[in-house]
Amino acid sequence: MELIVLFFKTIVLRPYVFIFLAAFLFSAITLIGWPRTWRFWLISWATAFACEFSSTRTGIPFGWYFYNGSTVGQELYFFDVPFMDSISFSFLLFAAYCVALGLLLPVDSDPIRTYSPVQSLHFDVKARTSWSLYGLTVFLFAFIDMVIDPVALRGDRWFLGKIYYYPDPGWHFGVPFANYVGWAVVGLISLAIYFPLDRRLAPLTIPSSITQRLLLGIGLYYGVLTFNLSMTFWIGETFMGMSGLLLHFPVLIILITRLCARRIVG
Repeated sequence: MELIVLFFKTIVLRPYVFIFLAAFLFSAITLIGWPRTWRFWLISWATAFACEFSSTRTGIPFGWYFYNGSTVGQELYFFDVPFMDSISFSFLLFAAYCVALGLLLPVDSDPIRTYSPVQSLHFDVKARTSWSLYGLTVFLFAFIDMVIDPVALRGDRWFLGKIYYYPDPGWHFGVPFANYVGWAVVGLISLAIYFPLDRRLAPLTIPSSITQRLLLGIGLYYGVLTFNLSMTFWIGETFMGMSGLLLHFPVLIILITRLCARRIVG
């Protein structure tokens, strides 16, 4: 009963996390179906939790950091890891996966019949589990944390709260480089488990183009990015916010250019 109460307290305390989680579930089920969605979620959450559990005790793979327990009793913890923190990895990895798909999936080369404002992308299993997709997803996953972690570290200045700290602050607005390596490790392990499962599961029944479905996951990526940049500017960290904008702006432009090229599609 106490666990259930803490779970509902977590929702009340962190509604934005559960809004992103709901958006992830909706967009993932729309794109890859429930059988793949729950596997993706479970694999990425378990991997993230194991890595956070390890890092707060051994420094591997994120480097040394510690949760201070300031919200114990207000939200759900597993051991010393806040539940809302570990589940965030799942929707962020999926969102990064969608952006990578938008950048790398093959485009329909047969222009026929009707005009479409977006490119028609093919979602075949070989393309969506390729090595290039694997590497780009991991990069984009760690890349978004270069905006998230610096502002989260200053959570005492907004409604996140001061929930963790690094004993040895790093070069990137107080965040050690090892933290980003840890995010890459979570992505590498999660996708190394998920991609073989994706290949073995029953084939997806999908339309000839999945671009519009894919836009839901891409929207999640940039929704999370916008939220964290907004918090960054709100607390007065203008230089940090501009740095995050400049980091992600080129990727966004490349993505828009690729998806919005004018084509005639069936």
